[in-house]
Amino acid sequence: MAQQATPDSARAARLGRVIGTRPSAVSGAVLLLPGGHETSARKPSPFAANAVRALGRRLAQDGRGEGLAAHVVHYRCRGWNGAQAHLARDAEWAADEVTRLYGDVSICLVGMDMGGRAALRASGHDAVNSVLALAPWLPEDDVAASPEPVKQLAGRRVLIVHGTNDERTDPELSFRLAERAKKANREVCRFEVHSDGHRLHQHHSEVQALASDFVMGSLFGHAYARPLEDALAAPPPLGLRMPLASGFGESMRQR
Repeated sequence: MAQQATPDSARAARLGRVIGTRPSAVSGAVLLLPGGHETSARKPSPFAANAVRALGRRLAQDGRGEGLAAHVVHYRCRGWNGAQAHLARDAEWAADEVTRLYGDVSICLVGMDMGGRAALRASGHDAVNSVLALAPWLPEDDVAASPEPVKQLAGRRVLIVHGTNDERTDPELSFRLAERAKKANREVCRFEVHSDGHRLHQHHSEVQALASDFVMGSLFGHAYARPLEDALAAPPPLGLRMPLASGFGESMRQR
C-alpha cells in the first residue's frame, strides 16, 4: 500500500499579512485559499499564493470602508492527501485564528482550484457565513467512495464560478456538487464563464467584480447585483448554469 504524504512536522499553517491597509476596526474577513495538488507533502507553491493574492487586493480595496481584513492562508503543504484533507484542516485552523485575532466576525472562504475544495469542505466552521469557490478541483464521482460532502454548506451563501473550457478541473463536477448542495441549501448558485479556461484570464475583470459583489453582499449586507440575486433565487439548473456576462461589474466601479 502506498504511503500517505505527510508534511514536515516542523511546518505549520499560517496567515499571511493583511492585504492592503489593515482597518482600524475589523468587521469581516476573507480567507484566500490557494490551489494545490491531490497528493503532495511539498511546501506550498508561492505562485498559487500570488494568484489568490491578486483577487485579495481587489476585495481589500472594495471592502476597506466596511472594515474588511483579507489574508492568504499558507498551508503546511500543497497536497490534499486523501482522508487527511490537509488543506481543509488548514482552512479551519485559519478560521479559528481569525476569530482569535478579530473576535466574533463573519468570514468568507475564497478558494481557487484545490483551495476551492478546501473552502467548500471547511465551510462548517461556526464563523463562516459564505463560500466562493473558483474553478474548484473536485474528485471524480466514484460509486465505491462517498461523494464530496455538502451538508456543511447549510446556512451559508455559496457561489461557484467555473470556466466552461477548463481542462484542469472538470466544470461538470462542480455543477453536480452544486446540484446536490442546492437540495439542502437554497442559498447556492453557480456561474459559468463561457469559453474561459482554468485561470479565468479571459474574463478576469468580470470574475473579480462578481467575487467582490458576492463578498460585500454576504459579509456586509450590500444588495447583490441583479444577476447574482437572480442566480441565488432561480431553481436548478438555471441558477447553477448562470452565464457570466461580458462587462459584468463595469458600473459597480462607480458606486
